[in-house]
Amino acid sequence: MDAASVAAGMISADARRQDVWRHAIVQLLDDYTSLQRNQAPDAAQAMWADRPQPSGDRRVDAAFAALGEHLARRDGWPAPRWVRDPAPEAMPWWFVTALKGLHPRALVESPLSFRKRGIFITTGALQRA
Repeated sequence: MDAASVAAGMISADARRQDVWRHAIVQLLDDYTSLQRNQAPDAAQAMWADRPQPSGDRRVDAAFAALGEHLARRDGWPAPRWVRDPAPEAMPWWFVTALKGLHPRALVESPLSFRKRGIFITTGALQRA
């Protein structure tokens, strides 16, 4: 999973976590969506077969697991064991948006796979063109 390498590099360079979200996690979502649309759902699902390397940040690692679980549930494929592992958890909680006024909305709108790991996003965070 190249996104994990990108995330690890950004974290080691002290990038803002919101930038890691945008350049690693959202890019991974885009890659998954592209594979699913243009090749085959099996190829997209295979992206999640192996646990990504640790990024150096518990919140980012939890976000990878949350996204994999969310996509499996949404798209109807069996989530691999590492994605179902409840251990990856954001400590402290991670509100992906820096806009504190959106935090209550993120508490309500976050998909279950993110909420249970302490990651809070608004509905638009996973909507792609």
